[in-house]
Amino acid sequence: MSKILIRGAKVLGGEPQDVLIDGEVVEAVGTGLSAEGAEVVEAAGKVLLPGLVDLHTHLREPGREDSETVLTGTRAAASGGYTAVFAMANTFPVADTAGVVEQVYRLGQEHGYCDVQPIGAVTVGLEGKKLAELGAMHESAAGVTVFSDDGKCVDDAVIMRRALEYVKAFGGVVAQHAQEPRLTEGAQMNEGIVSAELGLGGWPAVAEESIIARDVLLAEHVGSRVHICHLSTAGSVEIVRWAKSRGIDVTAEVTPHHLLLTDELVRTYNPVYKVNPPLRTERDVFALREALADGTIDIVATDHAPHPHEDKDCEWAAAAMGMVGLETALSVVQETMVDTGLLTWAGVAERMSFKPAEIGRAKGHGRPVSAGEPANLTLVDTAYRGSVDPAGFASRSRNTPYEGRELPGRVTHTWLRGKATLVDGKLT
Repeated sequence: MSKILIRGAKVLGGEPQDVLIDGEVVEAVGTGLSAEGAEVVEAAGKVLLPGLVDLHTHLREPGREDSETVLTGTRAAASGGYTAVFAMANTFPVADTAGVVEQVYRLGQEHGYCDVQPIGAVTVGLEGKKLAELGAMHESAAGVTVFSDDGKCVDDAVIMRRALEYVKAFGGVVAQHAQEPRLTEGAQMNEGIVSAELGLGGWPAVAEESIIARDVLLAEHVGSRVHICHLSTAGSVEIVRWAKSRGIDVTAEVTPHHLLLTDELVRTYNPVYKVNPPLRTERDVFALREALADGTIDIVATDHAPHPHEDKDCEWAAAAMGMVGLETALSVVQETMVDTGLLTWAGVAERMSFKPAEIGRAKGHGRPVSAGEPANLTLVDTAYRGSVDPAGFASRSRNTPYEGRELPGRVTHTWLRGKATLVDGKLT
């Protein structure tokens, strides 16, 4: 059935309305719309959002299909309400050529659970020594506009400057993993009281902040765009706020886990809490929430980082860094930002759909819920509250920090260009 009537949904958290989908587009939005010839989805009390867009996802394919594949990762994305994800370049081989990014792009097209936009590496092999084929990746079928060595920092200032200059020619953006490597050698967690008490190598906030300060100045000098990945400290917030006040073209993201979890959890020595950048202090968490609310931090990005069981179920020092996040992101944002009164649902749409689509130039995504727009939509039961059970995840990996934790909200339906990818919480 090509027509779908979503009846009585609170569009962006507003007054109840009907939304009629015809084929791939929204035909009408209003009250009392006719259901003739349409499949009806009763949505009273639920919130309808534009399809979510994640600017920071690790799909692991090619090379680490034991952790995730484009298929399983996009199924996880649809389960979490996402209709588009940007796939990071730290695959095997690295996505530093037109051939690799086209492979990832085509895999996304084949599977159809959400759109996949590859992110190209900034440097060859993520080694930080020589610029990758930025122009060729942009001109490829994948049309890459975002470049990142995420997982590693582009720590050479000259290379970073050249990358900013290069992408400026076609309106691209460099997304920086801000971590000064010499300040984090042997680091296991946030540097502070907890690391001192546990005797674990500390990861100082200044390792992130110093790179951000350098890069916003480089972006100002070059006149280019820079995006800060997974910003995690109160000091980083202040630097980005200062840069924006100067008119520097900088955007920043925060992960759901940095909005909720603190380094106190590391006292359990449970490797599920080991992540890059590390969980910070309560002071940092509240600074990040306030910055997301006032727009200093532009978007929420998951940094979905799947790992196989054996890479996380081991001693802390040997465990891989990272957490899965696509299927819990919206719930964590509801818990930390909406239920606390810091954001409305319209604000969530801005930070999880409109703005990430704008930063990454995701065509057809991050669009208003209005007539004539692509029917990329997400329906959320905001009254739901339940315990997180990773056994039910669509992701191939289970390394979530929320297992057994009660969180609010549940995505019930996701539509990609009018096609249901999730119905009543089940993938199609």
